[in-house]
Amino acid sequence: MKLHWIPEEARKWWTLAAVAFGLFMIMLDNTVVNVALPSIARDLQVDLSDLEWIVTGYALTFASLMLTGGKLADMLGRRLIFIAGLVVFTLASLACGLAGSEQVLIGARVVQGAGAALMNPATLSIIAATFPPRQRGTAIGIWAGVSALALAIGPLVGGLLTEHINWSWIFFVNVPIGAIAIVASLILIPESKDESAEQRLDLPGLVTSAVGLFAFTYGLIEGNTYGWMSTRIMASFLVAAVMLVAFVLLERHQRIPMLDLSLFKNPTFTGANLSVLLVALAMFGVFFFVSLYMQGILGYSAVQAGAAFLPLTALIVVVAPIAGRSTDRFGSRWLITIGMILLAIQLLYFSRLGVEESYWTIFPGMIIGGFGMAMVMTPSAAAAVRALPVDKSGVGSAVLNAFRQVGGAVGIALMGAIMANRIGDLRGPSVFLQKQAFVDGLSTTLTVAALIALLGAVVSFALIRAHDREPEPGGIPEIAG
Repeated sequence: MKLHWIPEEARKWWTLAAVAFGLFMIMLDNTVVNVALPSIARDLQVDLSDLEWIVTGYALTFASLMLTGGKLADMLGRRLIFIAGLVVFTLASLACGLAGSEQVLIGARVVQGAGAALMNPATLSIIAATFPPRQRGTAIGIWAGVSALALAIGPLVGGLLTEHINWSWIFFVNVPIGAIAIVASLILIPESKDESAEQRLDLPGLVTSAVGLFAFTYGLIEGNTYGWMSTRIMASFLVAAVMLVAFVLLERHQRIPMLDLSLFKNPTFTGANLSVLLVALAMFGVFFFVSLYMQGILGYSAVQAGAAFLPLTALIVVVAPIAGRSTDRFGSRWLITIGMILLAIQLLYFSRLGVEESYWTIFPGMIIGGFGMAMVMTPSAAAAVRALPVDKSGVGSAVLNAFRQVGGAVGIALMGAIMANRIGDLRGPSVFLQKQAFVDGLSTTLTVAALIALLGAVVSFALIRAHDREPEPGGIPEIAG
């Protein structure tokens, strides 16, 4: 069905609306899960490492299959793959809600990640193929704003459902949203694909990157359980090193690689991806553990914990579109750099939290973090998309999102390793019994995260260049020194 009665100029905005609706579901899922973690720990009697796997299992599959999702979108059609991802994600959400054990829940989360990996790369590539360069930053700003809106209401929705019904409903809510998104996508999104060259899947690259990422994350999460010098953990890190080196070597010599390393010859594209990697490395673990801190240490209910994040997420909703429009005029370099510095300040502020704090002590950090996240999210996406020709937008946006998910998975695992070293591998609600140990571990993890954010500021300032003009479709942007 084609909407011929809609003026051509308006059709692209309807396309953006349909893409944003599907994206909304993915982002909503991220925040509702964090708020529900203490309830899941109680009901399923899981330990800290299991809670980490519930989050990182999703992020790892997301990251591992992201490049393949982007390649499939370019090869077979961006709308087709986007809708396929919607179907997988919606069915996996139903399985998550029905899960009666941590094994089933983690498995369903892994499948959810596969669905998201098909959906997410297609969102930015559909935008790049639909909007002219002069409007692309604005469209990406709206895209990021919708993501932030889902993040904003996610904690409250998750808190209400967890507290008044059951944590399973944080997943069930995705089912009607997914069904509506599938119908809207069929009606509103035009099909597009990359027809510029021969296309094929890079299975060796997929296998080596997926095994390498899984082995590295497994070692970080389970190191405290089995011992950091144990044969199991040392073998995991060895496998990770071998597989990731093999991945790079394969990609350098493949005729049609999954990850075209030549893309990184563009310093802006490299800087945008490293910025996204580092901000996720610093912030994903923070959202995970600050949510546990508020409920397990400060005694917040699920609804109160969800509401506590509102200032941060609401600011992202407001500031992200403004940051997107600003990138059209001024570029991304200074916005990302300042945003990273603000996040480092927030993290250092949170590192001083104790076992007895009022919400008004937490509030300033939420405000600072809201501005910081908005100033990194949209400009980094705009810089990465702007740096590539449109026919590479699918793989380019997949790389960007893969870097984000890799950073998130490794960040949670890294922060979890520090926390587990302090509080041990306790199960269920006993995770929160050693309050001072939990807070001490949180302080250390947040300090490490702040240093990572500062590194992100240096990287973005050094690599991302101001743009003289926007690239035309099929062209390479001019880069100012």
